Amino acid sequence: MKDKKTKEILKSLDKKYSALGQDKDMYLEGLLHSKTMNYWDYIHTDALLNLQIQRTNFPDEMVFICYHQINELIFKMILWELEQIAEVNVLKVSFFTDKLMRISRYFDMLTSSFNIMKDGMDVEQYNKFRHTLAPGSGFQSAQYRKIEFASTELINLIDHRFRKTIDRSTPFEHAFEHLYWQAAGKDYENSNKSILLSNFESRYKEEFITFMKVYNNKNLWTRYKELSKKSQANKSLIKAMRHYDYTVNITWVMGHFNTAKHYILATSGGGEATGGSQWQKYMHPKYQKRIFFPELWTTKEKDNWGYEAEN
Repeated sequence: MKDKKTKEILKSLDKKYSALGQDKDMYLEGLLHSKTMNYWDYIHTDALLNLQIQRTNFPDEMVFICYHQINELIFKMILWELEQIAEVNVLKVSFFTDKLMRISRYFDMLTSSFNIMKDGMDVEQYNKFRHTLAPGSGFQSAQYRKIEFASTELINLIDHRFRKTIDRSTPFEHAFEHLYWQAAGKDYENSNKSILLSNFESRYKEEFITFMKVYNNKNLWTRYKELSKKSQANKSLIKAMRHYDYTVNITWVMGHFNTAKHYILATSGGGEATGGSQWQKYMHPKYQKRIFFPELWTTKEKDNWGYEAEN
């Protein structure tokens, strides 16, 4: 029985490498010389654990660094799922729903993890070492911006003050200058930008615009609208989309907001973020009303967006 299975595997390997124009025996011989796999080499544990470099001697800075690196790894997992929804040729309701709920669980985990920051760092230590991070800020997470671009129509990420002047015919470069998060570091009267925003754009602007163009026709909402009317009305899918929207733009954001408030407003320093952003109006959902799928919410729900989370 075992010999039969071995023959079947060899036959499949022969077929695979013949299709590639390769000699199967060469690959089999390579197995004789390869090392056995172990956990630490596969995960690259040593490399991973050497990426935490403190700028101060405060012990809790290590908590801060590790926490944000974990966030970025989770963001990578989320983008991986979003890419699969964007690229699948035939989008089925079950696939779409399962992926959305998987992504929501990642954000649920991120939301609950804010307690690690809120209750896991000494306030006095944080308000000393954070000054060495200026003008850097969590605002500058490029992966999070990509998650937004991959989730919704670009118009839903435009600063609410300018949405009536922007549509699908608007150049991406112009739309970029009016994204909601520009308000965190831009004076629209004279177009001056903070160093926080200027540094961020210098590193990522071209990459963002390319990403915006790619996902313009395959973000979550666009892919949803490609489904049949019957599929769009699927209750489980609508529930999953609403859950994802609320989880990202209310629950997670408020968890982040409350943690920032706990530390930044804990001192009498005026409540200024390390990057100098107007973080309270930028972060709180009631101001910008970031909603990925506005058509799936009632007028009352949209009007109350972010307000109920304060209570």
